[in-house]
Amino acid sequence: MTIRYGYGTNGLTDLRLDDALALLADLGYDGVGLTLDHMHLDPLAPELAARTSKVAARLTELGLGVTVETGARYVLDPRRKHGPTLLDADPEARAARTGLLVTAVQVAADLGAHAVHCFSGITPDGTDPDTAWKRLEESITPVIDAAEAAGVPVAIEPEPGHLLADIAGFHRLRTLLGDPEPLGLTLDIGHCQCLEPAPPADCVRDAGPWLRHVQIEDMRRGVHEHLPFGDGEIDFPPVLAALDATGYQGLTVVELPRHSHAGPEMARTSLDFLRSKGASA
Repeated sequence: MTIRYGYGTNGLTDLRLDDALALLADLGYDGVGLTLDHMHLDPLAPELAARTSKVAARLTELGLGVTVETGARYVLDPRRKHGPTLLDADPEARAARTGLLVTAVQVAADLGAHAVHCFSGITPDGTDPDTAWKRLEESITPVIDAAEAAGVPVAIEPEPGHLLADIAGFHRLRTLLGDPEPLGLTLDIGHCQCLEPAPPADCVRDAGPWLRHVQIEDMRRGVHEHLPFGDGEIDFPPVLAALDATGYQGLTVVELPRHSHAGPEMARTSLDFLRSKGASA
C-alpha cells in the first residue's frame, strides 16, 4: 500500500513538540498532523515565522511530512472550547477564527504542508440554518482566498454536531461557494462510522476526488468518541484498500486527542495495527 501515516500532536500534548516529532520519526511514521496550540507552535505567540522556520527545518531533518490542523480546544478563548467559531453571532468573534485560519494557511505554506484542516463549528442557539450557512460562507471565503494565494488547500472536516456535520454538508458548502479549487475535504474515518449513512469504505470511495486530508481512529455507530484501534466497530482492511485505491497522496493521521497520557504507546500500537490491517486488505 502507498498510504502515508501520520499521528496527531493533539494526542501528544504531554510531549514537547521536538520530542513528539522525534518519536514519530523513530516509530516509522511518514508525517505529523500538527495542531497549532499553546504547547505546540503557538499561532498567537511572538516570532511565529522564526519558530515555524525551525519546525520546518526539523521536519526536513526527520523526513516527516505535515498537515496543519486547527482543532485546538482553547487557543482563542480560554473559557470556551473551540470558540469562537466561523458561525458566532458576533462578527468580531467570527473574524478572530477567520484570522486564525488565515495564519494557519501561512504556517502551512512555510512548513511545506499538504493541507490546512478546519471545521465549521456548532450552530449557535437561536440561529436559523440559512443564517448559519451564510455566516460560514462569508467567514471561510478569506481563508480560501489565502489558501489559493499560498498554494495550500483548505480541507474542511465534517464534525458530528456541527453545522457541517457530514459529507453532504461538505458538498453543500462547496456548491454555495462555487466549487473553489482550494477547498477540499478532511475525511475522518471514525466520523463515517459514527453518522454517515454509507459504510466507511464507501465514504472513502465517494469522497476520493475531494480528499485533501484524512484522519483515522476507531469509533462506534452513533457515539462520537475517538477510540484506540480495536476498541470500536470499524472493519479496517476494506477502508484502507479503498483509501489506497483513491490515489490520495496526503497523510492519514491517527486522531486520538483524549489519549495524550499514553501518547507514545498509542502512537506505537496504532502504527502496528494499521500496517497489519493494510497487509491483510
